[in-house]
Amino acid sequence: MTTAPLSLEHIIRPSSITSSKPPVLFMFHGYGSNEEDLFSFAEELPKELCIISVRAPYPMQPYGNAWYAINFEADKGKWNDEEQAALSRDKIKNFIDEACSTYGLDQTNVSLLGFSQGTILSYAVALSYPEKIKNVIALSGYINENIILDNYKENNYSHLSIYASHGNVDQVIPVSWAQKAPEFLKSLDIDHLYQEFPVGHGVAPQNFYAFKEWLSQKI
Repeated sequence: MTTAPLSLEHIIRPSSITSSKPPVLFMFHGYGSNEEDLFSFAEELPKELCIISVRAPYPMQPYGNAWYAINFEADKGKWNDEEQAALSRDKIKNFIDEACSTYGLDQTNVSLLGFSQGTILSYAVALSYPEKIKNVIALSGYINENIILDNYKENNYSHLSIYASHGNVDQVIPVSWAQKAPEFLKSLDIDHLYQEFPVGHGVAPQNFYAFKEWLSQKI
């Protein structure tokens, strides 16, 4: 069902749990896509999860949505609107609070799943507000320090776990950008797993089963 009482458009698959507050997985799609994209994974993911797939707030023409603008005409190649990205980071943080309250979800068991631009935002949310996030699945993205809150190195990450993966022939986001994540996460003492798969800018079947298994053990 599609619902729109909250600050961001989204679709939801309820949890199988009815006796207590269920864990929740929020999904954040890539640039130019929408909330239907990653939601195709929902049927195969653990039934106890409430799954909420979120539409990015900035509509594109002729279709699709973005978490922040990317200017492909810039003289020095692609240019990201990092002010808009930081706004989306906080829109997501606020939406998580709204959704957990509205749908009666377990605020101590919140997981994020992002793809591409959605991964960049998932990293930014978790590293800026780790007290709100338990797990992150970071697919085909990278860490952009410029959109993380300035004091992030002082945060307590002891309850945060991150699964990151990338295609080693990704033609959109170079695998070398993603390969910086393990050292970055290690420096913050964050529990993490990084994997690469023989695929481009997408999610190979073996990648899906790998993060599904990881998530099943973490929720």
